Amino acid sequence: QVQLVESGGGLVQAGGSLRLSCAASGRTFSDNAMGWFRQAPGKEREFVAVISRGGRTTYYADSVKGRFTISRDNAKNTVRLQMNSLKPEDTAVYYCAARKGPVVTSLRYDDWGQGTQVTVSS
Repeated sequence: QVQLVESGGGLVQAGGSLRLSCAASGRTFSDNAMGWFRQAPGKEREFVAVISRGGRTTYYADSVKGRFTISRDNAKNTVRLQMNSLKPEDTAVYYCAARKGPVVTSLRYDDWGQGTQVTVSS
């Protein structure tokens, strides 16, 4: 099992930037594909960005492509999400997730953090 703690959420104006971080402990970090997902009020949880175990492969939702960047530091057991050019529709609770094995873009991740709120005002 992996324990995940997100940080870095907050309130930002449209066009601004935020960087989310997720600190992991437990299972060997480099054994896990990592991902960021989000859930807006009244909507289902959705994929945002994922990164492979070694960090060489990344996937992004079309809605964030070119604006968000996922990265990981296996030496520090950390995964980050740099979010630029934020839009009001990016408002959601953002969750970090870990999956033992290959990266996937579905919600089939084994361990989830508690989430961090991101609010983008217009």
